[in-house]
Amino acid sequence: MTTMATDRTSPPQPASRGSEIRRHELAAFLRSRRERITPEQVGLPRGARRRTPGLRREEVAQLSAVGVTWYTWLEQARDIQVSVQVLDALARTLMLDASERAHLFQLAGATDPTPATSCPSVTPALRQMLRRLEPVPALIQNSRYDIVAYNRTYALLLGDLDAIPPEDHNCMLLIYTNKEWQASVVHLEETQRLMAAKLRASLAGHLGEPAWKMLLKRLAAESPDFREHWERYEVVGSRTRTKEFLNAHVGRLKLEHTDLWLGPEHGPRMVTYTPADEETHERLERLYDIALARTTARA
Repeated sequence: MTTMATDRTSPPQPASRGSEIRRHELAAFLRSRRERITPEQVGLPRGARRRTPGLRREEVAQLSAVGVTWYTWLEQARDIQVSVQVLDALARTLMLDASERAHLFQLAGATDPTPATSCPSVTPALRQMLRRLEPVPALIQNSRYDIVAYNRTYALLLGDLDAIPPEDHNCMLLIYTNKEWQASVVHLEETQRLMAAKLRASLAGHLGEPAWKMLLKRLAAESPDFREHWERYEVVGSRTRTKEFLNAHVGRLKLEHTDLWLGPEHGPRMVTYTPADEETHERLERLYDIALARTTARA
């Protein structure tokens, strides 16, 4: 019995102690972020009897689609498991910027699966190649359609990619939910259906992965068109094809889409959009000049 008493009162192991410290830091961080968001920022009425600075716990829980009790435990530093889907929802509700989002995932001991995180397959040489291809729009994306790197011409091909939060840099998400992207695609419904079919083909190798589940859940929640296309169960492999865009700066563009695979499997790839005619070539040159001017103005 003496031994049992000693075991119960012995100090926690370093790993356990570290986890406890992280949970308390996470709780304090969530409270601080919650208290800085006003009800008006998230479309809620303030009310005359509000005493809590910022949002209430139940409001954060409701906006993030998690249980109130569960979220309360999280702010109380209880020892509970937190999924990446929940962390992503909390980051959006609390309007975290890229640094705050990274801090949230680090405190939770989780890996952020969104495009906001760095991709080890994007080497300095590949980034230089993207620049060398200009004025041809080019990007690097993975099988989930996350945009992990892109050049300056591509940034202005469909809207202004630099103005979109990094965690939203996903072609599927943008083609189904971003009005600027949708207005830039000439054959929108056909493109959406094709991309959904290609995504389903890629999904077979990633069933059950949190990042994929999170993307599909968000697409289904935010886009009725995606739900309709996804339920068709269409499957299409990758292929080269001609695409047409209506660019806000230079007008109509006719481009040849090509996938250049960066590995033996159909995962990370470099995507290029080469001009299909001389008029498009000249317009891409103008678009590149606009992109360079913007880069200089922001420097």
